Amino acid sequence: MSQSEVARIRQQIADEYQSAQFVFSGFTPHGKHQYLTDRQERIALHFEELQKHLTPEQAMEILIEESTHHS
Repeated sequence: MSQSEVARIRQQIADEYQSAQFVFSGFTPHGKHQYLTDRQERIALHFEELQKHLTPEQAMEILIEESTHHS
């Protein structure tokens, strides 16, 4: 397992969650939906990538930590 690769992916997940927070300032309703959908899809891809380096349980722990940290 490459710690630096896991850290990079974790940061990408954190960035996506942080980016999703911006949806609440100035987007149209349709724009909000599409923007959040795009963020969710990217997070799912990062989650799949994490599972290449960690067990599914460890990857899910990181995803949960990042989602609760940025909500």
